[in-house]
Order: sequence, then C-alpha cells, then structure tokens
Amino acid sequence: MTANRSITVLSVAAVAFALAGCENMSQRQKGTGQGAAIGAIAGAVIGSATGGKAGTGAVAGAAVGAIAGNLWSKRMEDKQRAMERATAGTGIEVAKTADNQLKVNVPSDLSFATGRSDLNPSLRPVLDQFAQGLDSTVRVRIVGHTDSTGNDAINDPLSQARAQTVRNYLEDRGVPASRLETAGRGSREPVADNGTDAGRSKNRRVEIFLREPQG
Repeated sequence: MTANRSITVLSVAAVAFALAGCENMSQRQKGTGQGAAIGAIAGAVIGSATGGKAGTGAVAGAAVGAIAGNLWSKRMEDKQRAMERATAGTGIEVAKTADNQLKVNVPSDLSFATGRSDLNPSLRPVLDQFAQGLDSTVRVRIVGHTDSTGNDAINDPLSQARAQTVRNYLEDRGVPASRLETAGRGSREPVADNGTDAGRSKNRRVEIFLREPQG
C-alpha cells in the first residue's frame, strides 16, 4: 500500500472512529461510526490487494460498515429512553446489551417476594410501559433467576415460574404469545455474592430482553 493510499485509509478511519467516540452521540450513532471505521479499513485492504484503489475501497467500505454498525435502530433507542424515564429512581436497570438487545433488570424488591412467583404490584406499571408501543416485530425474552438458597429442585422451577408470571402479564396486556419466550436459570447465573444478604437480593431477579428479528 502506497503512502497516499495509507493516508486516505487512515483519514477515513480516523474520522469514523472520532465520530463513534463523541460523548453526546446516541448508541445508534456510535454504532454507525464504529461500523464505518471497521469497514473503511477492510475496504482499503481488499481494494489494495485486488489491484483497486485503496482510497476508493476505504470509502466504499466505510459506507457498508456504517450500515452494518447501525444495528441499534431508532425504535430501540426510543424504547430505551422511554423505559429509563418510566423506571427512574426505582432501582431497575435499563441498558443495551453487546448483541443489540434492550435489557431491563428488575431486582427482587420490585419483582417477587422470597420464594414466591406471584407478581409484586410495584412491577405492574413497569410492565405496562414495557408492553406499550411494542410493534409486531419486536421479540421479548423473560429470564427468571434465584439466589443460591435451596437446591436446584426448588430454584429451577421457581425461576421458570417467575418468568412465566411476567409472560402471562404481558400477554394479558396484548402482547402476542408468539413473540414471548421464557427461561429459568435457577441460581446458576449470579450477579453478586450469594454469601451476603445484599448479594442474594441482587441475584433474585427477573431480566427482560427486547430484540428485533434478524434479517
């Protein structure tokens, strides 16, 4: 690769990475910038290796990469902001996952009492917000968890029952059953130390994921 080609590649990639790193940008915009940077480098390498112009390959690669990087759609971005507003001050965590899902983590004091699978009334407004605005393509996965108190014979069905309770509530709010799935993890995926009361409380939780279908 010649010096001029290298400069072109680095220029395109630098701009894309700079855009991706802006603090005031949304997740969707950052994803676009990161994808553009990766695409620029890949396009330049391919263009140079095949006898084409590295600069042209970099620009084309950046465009393709921007599209690929923009997986976090405006719809999901808007849903994240709506959920953050709805759960502000409650202790519920709303975040984007590494694989472009929207994750809502509901701790035990807002979801279920110890050893119970009936819905805490304080969770209902959150689930109401969650159900609102879901279009016909978004998929929902509900995962129940327990702490390590008791054995798998108790914890596995309890975690599944908790997930099923949330599913039933969302279905009652008009979310089609075909778009809902559940899982129970028992105590196998702790997020805190089960040796303390505070840790066990964090591990007794329900996680709700929103994702858009691939393709």
